[in-house]
Amino acid sequence: MHDVLFQLTQWLQPYYIEVAMTFVATLLVVYGDVVNKHIKRMLSPYPFVVRTLGFVLVCAFGYGAFSLFVTPFFKQLILMIPSVYQGISIVSVFLLLGYMAERRRYI
Repeated sequence: MHDVLFQLTQWLQPYYIEVAMTFVATLLVVYGDVVNKHIKRMLSPYPFVVRTLGFVLVCAFGYGAFSLFVTPFFKQLILMIPSVYQGISIVSVFLLLGYMAERRRYI
């Protein structure tokens, strides 16, 4: 079993940055509507132009900056896991994200 776990880790190791970005992107997809509702509520008293500009700034630059700065943090979290368990941890997180998406009725 130990060899299987280690082999899974070796297969995924070259892709840790992509895996981390996938985690971040999936979280944004699953919970982005919650953020958008809060932004919409904050911007509702302002004129159309301000609301539109605020929404574009949050979606284009806010989500982009979030992805850019949080992805390396997720990669570091993966690297903190003992190497034999990194692969199975990644698979487990993907399953957890799928469960979270299911609970929010995205699947």
